[in-house]
Amino acid sequence: MMNPAEFANIAQCEREFWWYRGMEKILFRVLDSTLKERPPVRDVVEAGCGTGYMASRLEQRYGWRMFPTDLQSQGLRYGMERGVQRMAQAEIGALPFADGCFDALVTLDVMVYVPRGDEGRVIGELARVVKPGGLVVLRTAALEVLRSHHAEFTGEIQRYTRSQILRRASEAGICVLRCTYANSLLMPIALAKFRLIEPLTGGGPSSGVEPVSPWLDRLLCGALAREADWLGAGHDLPIGQSLLLIGEKQR
Repeated sequence: MMNPAEFANIAQCEREFWWYRGMEKILFRVLDSTLKERPPVRDVVEAGCGTGYMASRLEQRYGWRMFPTDLQSQGLRYGMERGVQRMAQAEIGALPFADGCFDALVTLDVMVYVPRGDEGRVIGELARVVKPGGLVVLRTAALEVLRSHHAEFTGEIQRYTRSQILRRASEAGICVLRCTYANSLLMPIALAKFRLIEPLTGGGPSSGVEPVSPWLDRLLCGALAREADWLGAGHDLPIGQSLLLIGEKQR
């Protein structure tokens, strides 16, 4: 479970903060190329929706009827205040929906809060509510070496490797269409900050979701935008701070 205090930071920054804007570009470019050759998608559940902001963005872009769910009332409260529709309180490992009732499932940056050893069961539960042939869209933080003060503050339990996610998806009956690392260009900076600067300067857990100078925001978002172009063209990245998997539930 994410630190409830982080919801206020997310709600304040997720529209403008460079990481959210850049990772949205990456997600949309990969989805755009995936959806071109697939049947229409109508009903989509988001497991672990936070404030519901990304559910509303997906609905706006693709015309999907989103069903955003989250266990924590703090995030749901922000979403309901903003008019996000069909929000429901639910734990990602026990979704209150019938088998195969959605055309697709989206879960973004939630798997980091799943206890070690339970990730297979949770991914199986996510796949359960998707129709045979439906899409599973999963994004999560990657590589334990990138654990930071921000990760500690939010309550992150684990990060993943590509091989780990591929194995768990296969076990859950998901045929992987695409699985790539992302947020790769900025990884050297992240390693220097998390493994050198933070240990040397000390300090404790703290949120990394806070505004930066406009020039730096543009620079950092620009790096992610370049990755969005690369990934949208069908190329993968061999390492990065995030993992993005697009899969199809097997019939």
